[in-house]
Amino acid sequence: MPRRGDKDLHFWLTRSVGRTIGLNFSEALEEGRLTARRYADLVAICQACPNAGPCQHWLAEGGPGSRARAPEFCPNGPALNALKPH
Repeated sequence: MPRRGDKDLHFWLTRSVGRTIGLNFSEALEEGRLTARRYADLVAICQACPNAGPCQHWLAEGGPGSRARAPEFCPNGPALNALKPH
């Protein structure tokens, strides 16, 4: 079983990657594009990811809405990109 990282850190990393690519999790939840269970799953996937350091570096280089897509190394990237409003 993969080692799990700090849940709070990975909650904020997941949320921050979303914000950086223009995804608002609150709106996605309200609009039914995301369930609370799926949100928890995204955080759990992030917890198992070994790229917390590179992710923090990627986030430090941009601000909210500054990137079009999640980083290639992010295991949640495809899901986060798909959750953005079209």
